[in-house]
Amino acid sequence: MRFPSLLSSMTGVSITTWLVVALLCQFSLATPVPQNEQQFEKMRRQMVEIAVKGAGVKDERVIRSMLATPRHEFVPRKIRRSQSYLDAGVPIGESQTISSPFIVAYMTQELDPQPTDVVLEIGTGSGYQAAILSPLVKEVYSIEIVERLGKTAAKVLKKLKYKNVLTKIGDGYKGWAEHAPFDKIIVTCSPEDIPQPLIDQLKEGGTIIVPMGERHQQTLYLMEKKDGKMVRRALRPTLFVPMTGAAEVKRRVLPDPANPSLLNGDFEEGLDENGFAKGWYYQRQLTLEQSDQSPSGKHFVQFKNSVPGQLAQVMQGFSIDGREVSVVKFSVSFACENVVLGPRPKDLPVAAISFYDAERQELGMHLLGPYRGTNSWLTQSRNIRVPHSAREGIVRIGMFGSTGTAKFDNLSVKAVKKNL
Repeated sequence: MRFPSLLSSMTGVSITTWLVVALLCQFSLATPVPQNEQQFEKMRRQMVEIAVKGAGVKDERVIRSMLATPRHEFVPRKIRRSQSYLDAGVPIGESQTISSPFIVAYMTQELDPQPTDVVLEIGTGSGYQAAILSPLVKEVYSIEIVERLGKTAAKVLKKLKYKNVLTKIGDGYKGWAEHAPFDKIIVTCSPEDIPQPLIDQLKEGGTIIVPMGERHQQTLYLMEKKDGKMVRRALRPTLFVPMTGAAEVKRRVLPDPANPSLLNGDFEEGLDENGFAKGWYYQRQLTLEQSDQSPSGKHFVQFKNSVPGQLAQVMQGFSIDGREVSVVKFSVSFACENVVLGPRPKDLPVAAISFYDAERQELGMHLLGPYRGTNSWLTQSRNIRVPHSAREGIVRIGMFGSTGTAKFDNLSVKAVKKNL
């Protein structure tokens, strides 16, 4: 029997690279830094094979658009070569991010864009989502509330000759009435509920795809307008940056950064109607199991992977403010069976907690684990210092490229020391 080890906290460039590469994507650590378009194209093909097709996107039109669209043109130049084609959200400044390739492809597929469609996008961001839609529809009208981002995206889209994409600076909550009605609307930021102006500007029979909910607990919905009413269908849990402007002013439920916590950390709330663990998102290869030996309640989650390097994970965000909380206690119960190291040096199961600043730049990561071999249930915890500039956090659990079976239960994040 091999006993689990507790890896010390690691920060800086090396752990940032490890976090993004080992936890969020499946590219080899040996992948060369791209220097030309041919290398970018190779990485783009890898991204589509692993993060898009490998994650279940099947629409060939969407896949072709993802293959043809140079994602590296839509991320800040200073991080272009290292992060353009990761299966991860990447900061683009102004507290905003470019969504992960899977989410962009998934939302596009579920929207079912048609060549005659006129589409409204709320939240231009980098312009990448609009670029993906461009060859699939007649016209895209895209609104960005942050002036600098909107102007930058417009320049990139013009340079790349996306002639059927029109952009403007404004509050997406209000829509774009002069070009309504729209066949489809895609919202790439999260309001608490769907803005009425968007409903008014959607054609009868049209659809909206939108992440809605609280700041760190959102569900991606596909809505169809029938007889003037919106019929909702929940797709999956997700995490987007909040919709600002009027939508933020109208928000009823606000986060509590002085009291960080996880939802459904013991998994007793089970799965939603689509088979996703409630409160958790970006789920890969997870099953909900039941046992009287579970450390907390009767349920736990299990990851089982037989393909070295294949991703198996789930994550959850939470609100925290380093000005109010200086130390948190991070806890997990873990068991494993026949866990073997994956193809990269750190491909082993872990429970990881990361902190991010107001610009969504990572401030460091702390681990419980990694684990290997076969072990019965073990509970571990540690007190972790919260960076003063931290404004949110993310917890991740999973196999991260290793093979075998990993079980997790009883996860928690609690404030230990608060600043006065």
